[in-house]
Amino acid sequence: AQGVQCVTARAPPAAMATVSATPSYLPMALVDKCIGSRIWVVMKGDKELVGTLRGFDDFVNMVLDDVSEYTFTAAGKQVTKLDTILLNGNNITMMVPGGDPDNKEE
Repeated sequence: AQGVQCVTARAPPAAMATVSATPSYLPMALVDKCIGSRIWVVMKGDKELVGTLRGFDDFVNMVLDDVSEYTFTAAGKQVTKLDTILLNGNNITMMVPGGDPDNKEE
């Protein structure tokens, strides 16, 4: 039997990493920075909420205080004020730190 030779090639040296001027965050770190701040949460379906983020877990279940709940129907927009709410992370589609649906530019 004939012997097989393995040839290993060296990879070129990796380029140095560049430092960007804008910080980048992992999603959970960004949500963590929003604790204590107002946040706009868009839910699956026809609901949006604005409130102060008090906490969240690994599943992005959230506790909001001083909440305005916006429900959109064919009859129009309905606003409900709530003291505290616990949101199921599975139903959250988008979060906007510092956002407010009433401040949308037309």
